[in-house]
Amino acid sequence: MARVRWGRVAGWAVLVLVMLVTLFPFYWMLRTSFSNTRALAAGAADLLPVDFTLGAYRRVLGLSSTAEAVAEGGSSGTVNFWLYLRNSIVVATITTAGQVFFGALAAYAFARLRWPGRNAVFTLFVTALMVPPIFTTLPNFVLIKELGLLNTFLGIVLPHLLMTPFAVFFLRQFFLGINAGVEEAARIDGAGHVRTFFRIVLPMSRGPIATLAILTYITSWNDYFWPLLVGKAENVRVLTVALGIFRSQTPQGSPDWAGLMAATLFAALPIMALFAVLGRRVIDSIGYTGVK
Repeated sequence: MARVRWGRVAGWAVLVLVMLVTLFPFYWMLRTSFSNTRALAAGAADLLPVDFTLGAYRRVLGLSSTAEAVAEGGSSGTVNFWLYLRNSIVVATITTAGQVFFGALAAYAFARLRWPGRNAVFTLFVTALMVPPIFTTLPNFVLIKELGLLNTFLGIVLPHLLMTPFAVFFLRQFFLGINAGVEEAARIDGAGHVRTFFRIVLPMSRGPIATLAILTYITSWNDYFWPLLVGKAENVRVLTVALGIFRSQTPQGSPDWAGLMAATLFAALPIMALFAVLGRRVIDSIGYTGVK
């Protein structure tokens, strides 16, 4: 009879417990989204949906009338979900593409190019990580206002479009670990720094770049305060701001929790899809040990 390894059993038990604690909020979000808002207060402790209905999803997708929404305890306000989803995708995609591209260029310059004061400039650049973002919000807002970019996509993405200290630091550390002999061989064949970067370094850095892209995309997707300041107009309003406005529409005294959870679930689906597509590259980047 095999000997029971109690340490292993305890480890798995702790892991399962952590998973349950982590996943329970997602289950509760699902449970609430399938509930009738009017019945939620009476069945607040129920683990299953209270008076099961798909009305919350119909309200979010604009498929139910105002009378039907109010009858289920929903708000009489509407959520232009597809417009806000498009706006969030546009903002997050442009921000991610800009940060990854320009951050990779700057990181390569700090890692491989030789120029006076390089280390001092990099140290000064990285110290920006210690500056709280709230300190730069007011100057950025004044700048965007003076440029006449309020309520535009450019105004929302511009402060985060170029390289960030984290992106430069993250990619520079990886570039320093690449075998310099590969780049030297490319230069012997006549390739310059630009060609070496695009043809050699970038293909070898797919894992770290995918990791940075995911982190940047999630950060941009979840950003609330800055889009609220400069993007209040309907045509550029992102999902996070729209969900906040939807929550505040309380004509019946309490938020439409079922509708809010349904909209939140829809808002989380693109991030889940991003993980499904690029998650493997993130794992590969963690296990990267050298030139393949």
